Amino acid sequence: MRTWTIRSAVIAVSNAKRQPTLAQLRAFVAVAESLHFRDAAAAIGMSQPALSGAVSALEEVLGVQLVERTTRKVLLSAAGERLAVRAGVVLDAVGSLLEEAEAARAPFTGVLRLGVIPTVAPYLLPTVLRLVHERYPSLDLQVYEEQTSSLVEGLAAGRLDLLLLAVPLGVPGVTELPLFDEDFVLVMPDEHWLAGRDDIPREALRELHLLLLDEGHCLRDQALDVCREVGREDGGPVTTTAAGLSTLVQLVAGGLGVTLLPRTAVQVETGRDPALVTGYFADPAPSRRIAFAMRAGTARAQEFTELAEALRGALGELPVRLT
Repeated sequence: MRTWTIRSAVIAVSNAKRQPTLAQLRAFVAVAESLHFRDAAAAIGMSQPALSGAVSALEEVLGVQLVERTTRKVLLSAAGERLAVRAGVVLDAVGSLLEEAEAARAPFTGVLRLGVIPTVAPYLLPTVLRLVHERYPSLDLQVYEEQTSSLVEGLAAGRLDLLLLAVPLGVPGVTELPLFDEDFVLVMPDEHWLAGRDDIPREALRELHLLLLDEGHCLRDQALDVCREVGREDGGPVTTTAAGLSTLVQLVAGGLGVTLLPRTAVQVETGRDPALVTGYFADPAPSRRIAFAMRAGTARAQEFTELAEALRGALGELPVRLT
């Protein structure tokens, strides 16, 4: 990568009138490849006099002779051989720049760096990946699973383009695109006194031995908020024992307590162990909202809004309420 200094920038400006044009470079590279003015002119769609004039103008700008003209053939000078390589590199770089700009103008092309929280990724990503594969095959989707604080920092720093996580975030400069709401379900051992009920009052959380995820997971904070809403002082006592939901439910199956799972995780996590059963809260059940989050003012706002709408349409089989 070239590092521009104030001095080099001043020199570039002062020499602006002496810089070669892209047309001159294309003409010279075409001649260097074919060693024939007529063939080179035909290759790039120029008249032969125009091409010859472009090469002469380039020689004048650079102050060196690039080609040796004879009545029978064209030869490159020693300087011409070296500079032909450099000119080709410049033209390739310009071509790459134009391709990148075209990709940036076209929606759902290029790279999309998506950050997802761990309590969403295993349960929603299959739907997201299938949607992108089928509808947006030119999109290079890259997925990063991290906790909320790390994702928000990555979005602000430009390391990530779009987030899929629980909201509200309450973060300035971040726009949320709500996708769906999902209820929390109580998961417990099969002999538990609340097992199988579909009318569990929230107040039951006051007396339950609740197992939660480690600090840093937004699901932990959401569960504690529900506990505080029903008068469970300081959200506790609780036991923090797991870094992920799979471990958490196995601790529940072992009789260490109960836990709250989002509805999208229930089938995956409880289906592994017949000792696990669920119980559902009476309406209105405690819930969380899942959304895309993007930088306010991002150039891809329309693209991300369309992606959110498409994802809502692909969620029909999941136990969620579309927003």
